[in-house]
Amino acid sequence: MDFAFDEEQQALRAAVKKTLAAEIDRERLIALGDDERGFTDALWSVIAGSGWTGLLVAEEHGGLGLGLVDLVVVLEEMGRVPMPGPYLSSAVLATLAARALGADDLLPGLADGSTRGTLALDEVGARDPLTAVAVTATRDGDAWILDGIKPTVPDGHTADWAIVVARDDTGLAGFLVERPPATAVPSMDPLRKLARFELTATPARRLGPNGNQTAILRRVADDAAVALAAETVGSAERALELAVEYSHVREQFGRPIGAFQAIRHKAAEMLEAVELARVGAHYAAWTSDEDRPEREVAAAMAKSWVAEAAIHVTGESIQIHGAVGFTWEAEPHWHYRRAKVNDLLLGQQGWQRQRVADLLLGPVA
Repeated sequence: MDFAFDEEQQALRAAVKKTLAAEIDRERLIALGDDERGFTDALWSVIAGSGWTGLLVAEEHGGLGLGLVDLVVVLEEMGRVPMPGPYLSSAVLATLAARALGADDLLPGLADGSTRGTLALDEVGARDPLTAVAVTATRDGDAWILDGIKPTVPDGHTADWAIVVARDDTGLAGFLVERPPATAVPSMDPLRKLARFELTATPARRLGPNGNQTAILRRVADDAAVALAAETVGSAERALELAVEYSHVREQFGRPIGAFQAIRHKAAEMLEAVELARVGAHYAAWTSDEDRPEREVAAAMAKSWVAEAAIHVTGESIQIHGAVGFTWEAEPHWHYRRAKVNDLLLGQQGWQRQRVADLLLGPVA
């Protein structure tokens, strides 16, 4: 079976790479890391004008109608930056949720970038993000009100609306909140902006079919986790490149440090981890697009292994750089921060590995 990207996907990768190189440099990244929004309107206009915001939106709603494999191509290049701004939260998380819940009225704005959404799922704890949901939804006549806290919502403070996952009397469901009550909160990755939602009798509109939507939201979380893994692969790959480049110019004892066997061993192990992570993310995206029976296992395996591999690779990149790798102006620690935060979102690696075991062997009684 051929898992190579076709010519159109390769052209898409080249276009993303060229555009991001022209729009985002080191100085801009530093400035956006210090900026509360984390992006500029001009940068968002370029992204939306390129059509990337509508990649997952069907053509009848103004999008490109592409799939998760195509998204992987874009996100790997964004991970190499690492990309600031609300692309992941709006064009991926919010779009996947709106599409799955049949909120077609939200899709045209997401596709052309005129509105930005986000998905408020994660709460406190290192377990299954769906079973950890404690925010409640109560019917109030013909409307709904939400109560509870979502502590880490990606770009929640700059989103026009959010799809909040909450519990009602049937189970889990998605609720649309316009102009969510958000407060920006610190993130280990200053280029991945997070917000806290304090929901107190917050009005909302229930989306999707009646009844328990856990199965629908599980699929949304899985596909979003695969997308997150693809971005993480790109970040880890760039961290490896930076380490190899630095090892060729940094000298000790009159020789480039890349000539020493210890550094070569590190680089070889890093390369192996990146390539295995890439294969896992690509395979998981393919199983989702093809709706294969192994899709859920592949998603959990990708999220768990990619996170572990990326944290290792980005950490080793800092070690090869030495003290300079910790400075704000240097790139290596940006990728380490991105890997750490991506691990925590949408189910961290420890729970994902337990989930793989449960799916393959059955849950422990």
